[in-house]
Amino acid sequence: MKITFLGTSAMVPTRERNQPSILINYKTENILLDCGENIQRQLKLINFSSAKITKLLITHWHGDHSLGIPGLIQSMAENNYSKTLEIYGPKSTRNFMNKVISAFLLKNKINYKVKEVKGKFFENKDFILEAHEMHHSSPCLAFSFVEKPRRRINLKYLKKFNLKKDPILKNLQNGKNIIYKGKKIKVRDATIVVLGKKVAYITDTLLNKNCIRVAKKADILICESTFSKELKNTAREYMHLTTEDAAHIAKKAKVKKLILTHFSQRYKTTSQLEIEAKKIFKNTITAKDFMKIEL
Repeated sequence: MKITFLGTSAMVPTRERNQPSILINYKTENILLDCGENIQRQLKLINFSSAKITKLLITHWHGDHSLGIPGLIQSMAENNYSKTLEIYGPKSTRNFMNKVISAFLLKNKINYKVKEVKGKFFENKDFILEAHEMHHSSPCLAFSFVEKPRRRINLKYLKKFNLKKDPILKNLQNGKNIIYKGKKIKVRDATIVVLGKKVAYITDTLLNKNCIRVAKKADILICESTFSKELKNTAREYMHLTTEDAAHIAKKAKVKKLILTHFSQRYKTTSQLEIEAKKIFKNTITAKDFMKIEL
């Protein structure tokens, strides 16, 4: 899995930071979390074709998280997009998408389908996507990407059966006991369960119990940190999180790593924001545009 930060600013972009967007690459899936303006250029700067995107997850419909959608669809069409774009978001997402398509004359440009979601909304053999409602000035979601556990063949154990490479090993990986040369091999002995990775994404919200729920035991929590602790009253007024809020979520949810993002334009550097969060949750870093994380 690879995570690329395409925009790490808040409402107003800066010279260094575009509006919010994150790309998750996983096997054949390319999932875009939020879609700030100018997203198609950000994708070009990492040499990634918009025609490869499979899913678009919108936390909410404030402009800094959605203004890139018309341009993205236009670029997809120009790049001969052949898939059906899956768009997931909070209440009213269908209505907003209809307005986007109408306002920018995008009808029939690409195939897409829209779902307004809550809870587990997607599952295949590899991973699960979940959405939890946040507390913001418009309907807003936090998302988690949860990789399913997988079975790894215990080659050391299989040596006693002289079994190395054989199509029958797929049955073990699928959790089934096998018979090999008249001997029963149990899946519990011949495989090792490897836990999957979890990535959580929280932005634009006041503190609420679902923050802990969506972030629980995540390998990586990507969390807004729009304001420093000194501006906690401003954060509450605009329904955002501070550095300390994000760090407390990470600590209570027992995540492994916290990545702060969604910074107000007032901050020319994020070093002080990182210091504040680290006092509560040590394994914290601040994101910057085009930063890549691999899991």
